[in-house]
Amino acid sequence: MPTVLYLRGWRFHFYSNEGNEPIHIHAQKGDSECKYWLDVESYDIREAYAYRLSRRDTREVRKIILQHFDEIVDAWNTHFGSQS
Repeated sequence: MPTVLYLRGWRFHFYSNEGNEPIHIHAQKGDSECKYWLDVESYDIREAYAYRLSRRDTREVRKIILQHFDEIVDAWNTHFGSQS
């Protein structure tokens, strides 16, 4: 389970068996968890699911993903091979 970054108590990661899916990132903090799809062409993210996240948590996670978008994509491509 490669971890891309830890920030503000959030752990951003993906699972090693997910290489057949489009680029995405999981975020986990305590009992809160979410997953976002990353669209490399439009530089956009789309929520796949979110469990036990407040609106504030959702905004924070989205902001972190957007601020580290390229780093996340690079980590995905390094682990699974380029898909972008």
